[in-house]
Amino acid sequence: MLDSADIERAVEALGFEVVQMERGGGRRRPLLRLRIDRPGPSPARSGVTVDDCVAVTSELRGALGDGVAEDWVLEVSSPGVDRPLVKAADYGRFAGSRIRVRGYGPLAGRGRKLEGVLLGMVDGLPETFALEIEGDRVEIPLEVVASARLVYDWDAAGGVDGR
Repeated sequence: MLDSADIERAVEALGFEVVQMERGGGRRRPLLRLRIDRPGPSPARSGVTVDDCVAVTSELRGALGDGVAEDWVLEVSSPGVDRPLVKAADYGRFAGSRIRVRGYGPLAGRGRKLEGVLLGMVDGLPETFALEIEGDRVEIPLEVVASARLVYDWDAAGGVDGR
């Protein structure tokens, strides 16, 4: 079985990045779930297609080797419109986007759940990002963040059917 670094290298060789990697399932039927995206500056919407997911799946199945690939359940998908922010670099990459943050406890003296415009990483404060909430700037250390996701603006996109 490939380790996490091998899987990330294989995905990167195809021109994608691993956003999230999750292992689960049972001993008889282990599961490897990947969310992939295109690296570099991008809009809030992922440019990952079904064909991209199929290509990554095929490459990883080949890399897993004979006998192993059949035992594993492999799921490859895009990060979705509510893409999770996982790495510190994501907070710089998606600056200007609206995000929803959930903390392990209250964040910036407010609540456990905050929503605002991501301003990016804070210079001089390692692993801390800035968020604008209703005109106020707050700074939040990554270590207190349980999860963060982009908030997709359905109204700006024209609704569900694009009209």
